[in-house]
Amino acid sequence: MNNKNVVKPWGGRFTEATDVFVEAFTASVEFDRRMYTQDIKGSIAHATMLYKVGVLTKEECDAIVQGLHEIEQEIEAGDFEWSIGLEDVHMNIEARLTAKIGIAGKKLHTGRSRNDQVATDMRLYLRDEIDEIMTQLTRLQSVLIDVAERETDTILPGFTHLQVAQPVSFGHHMLAWFENLQRDAERLQDCRKRVNIMPLGAAALAGTTYPIDRQYTADLLGFAKVAENSLDAVSDRDFIMEFCFIAAQAMTHLSRFSEELVLWVSQQFDFIEMGDNFCTGSSIMPQKKNPDVPELIRGKSGRTNGNLIALLTLMKSQPLAYNKDNQEDKEPLFDSIDTLKASLRVFADMMGTVKVKRENMLAAAMKGFSTATDLADYLVKKGVPFRDAHEIVGKAVRYGIDNSKDLGEMSLDELQSFSDVVEQDIYKVLTPEGSCAARDHFGGTAPAQVRQAIERAKSRLTQI
Repeated sequence: MNNKNVVKPWGGRFTEATDVFVEAFTASVEFDRRMYTQDIKGSIAHATMLYKVGVLTKEECDAIVQGLHEIEQEIEAGDFEWSIGLEDVHMNIEARLTAKIGIAGKKLHTGRSRNDQVATDMRLYLRDEIDEIMTQLTRLQSVLIDVAERETDTILPGFTHLQVAQPVSFGHHMLAWFENLQRDAERLQDCRKRVNIMPLGAAALAGTTYPIDRQYTADLLGFAKVAENSLDAVSDRDFIMEFCFIAAQAMTHLSRFSEELVLWVSQQFDFIEMGDNFCTGSSIMPQKKNPDVPELIRGKSGRTNGNLIALLTLMKSQPLAYNKDNQEDKEPLFDSIDTLKASLRVFADMMGTVKVKRENMLAAAMKGFSTATDLADYLVKKGVPFRDAHEIVGKAVRYGIDNSKDLGEMSLDELQSFSDVVEQDIYKVLTPEGSCAARDHFGGTAPAQVRQAIERAKSRLTQI
């Protein structure tokens, strides 16, 4: 990174050079240069539009477009010299263009400002990143569908308050996380609509006196709409805050899922095993196999939460239109993008290595009186009012606790001592398998319903 003083493109009004420390303090090029592709793309579209409306000649437009393509190649090859003195990605590229092609390069900025330029770059950049995140999110959902399909008949103890509640299909549980991610996908799609609006042409805040064709530029850049109001166009950062909320929400989902994985791999649960390549050992305890990936994802959710709060705080006191404060919008956005994208990728890879310990899950589901509700439902179907059935089963559970017996382990005589309507067929509903199979309705955990839900999930996935 070049730190030497350079001539500022805006320096005509000033008689003194910028303080060296202030120059470094106010520069953003160290982090906003990641948007070079979008900046060049936007500039090519802007130049093409200026030629269309007669502001540039064909020769000038061709020189600008060719020069920008060459600069992009220099950047990608690592041959481009970035300068803090030129402040940001926009001025670095423009200065290099002018050095390459001369006076025509100085004409590129006609009819625009860095205010509408950076807003356009950020929308182009975020639009591209949303598409990539959608790819990673869909990939994770596909992995969850694969696990659900493989483990439809696997019995897992379902929990409420982290206490054994009722038996559920492990496939059904995986589809619950699919639904969480599906909502994230839908939010991303909806957010993309508001990202895909072009601010270019708003200039500094009031528009421009040149005969620009904003719709033509929008078409070149693939924007669905043109921003209606020039003041709003350069100062709006709603789309960034909205995305960062979605990122925080998605990371919260991954964090909750990670918490379950951390519990399930522990010796106390021992429900699953993760591949060695997604775990680490201890520097002192040779027996340890630590679930570092889900633990780290759980921790990284705090980053995305913090980024959202930082952006809300950044914007809360800003008057219209553009303010230098807005330079601080990029690092939280970039960090949320990077964090979510990496977390989705590693989560999908990790879930592909998970081995389910079916016997351990089933044994756990047979503890904790997980079929108590099934016994109550049985009594109701025999004509016992639900509240009476609830009390009867509560007494049976108390008896089981005192005698270290689960409901399914009690004899018929023992169960009949609580209600004389109990018959031999009670044992069909007191097994975890019977309990699951009995919940045979849309959205239920019966394996037959889970298989149908898997097919619906596959269909919904292809529609995204």
